[in-house]
Amino acid sequence: MPRVRVILGSRSDLAACEPVKQVLADFGVDYDFHVSSAHRKPEETARLAKNAEAEGVQVIIAAAGMAAHLPGVIASHTVLPVIGIPLASGGLGGLDALLSIAQMPPGVPVAGVAIGGAKNAALLAVQILALQDPELRAKFRAYKEKLAEG
Repeated sequence: MPRVRVILGSRSDLAACEPVKQVLADFGVDYDFHVSSAHRKPEETARLAKNAEAEGVQVIIAAAGMAAHLPGVIASHTVLPVIGIPLASGGLGGLDALLSIAQMPPGVPVAGVAIGGAKNAALLAVQILALQDPELRAKFRAYKEKLAEG
């Protein structure tokens, strides 16, 4: 059963999101992966968000470029934490995506990472899951200790 749901706005975002898959696999976190645009497939996108909790998902990661509506649309349909990854695309190099994720209205929060910050999005998802999973917390603690070793 997936604990993390990853939703990309476009197939063209696959390469930029490979670090999400790698980090979750390294920590042994089950996930599922979907491509569903908030604009081109609004009903499917809403279904993925609305059904996530019942399907055992605990955190959703959503990646999108341009105006990056995907993370916010997903957050509007679920009570689960949503982490948005702004992707560099279009004329503003991802700044528009970053601002769309950061400037959510009150009551519909989306956590945001750096432009192209797929690895940090996955690490944040692991940290959220580790709050209720001592084994995962120990793995994350070991990861942080290894980082400190340089």
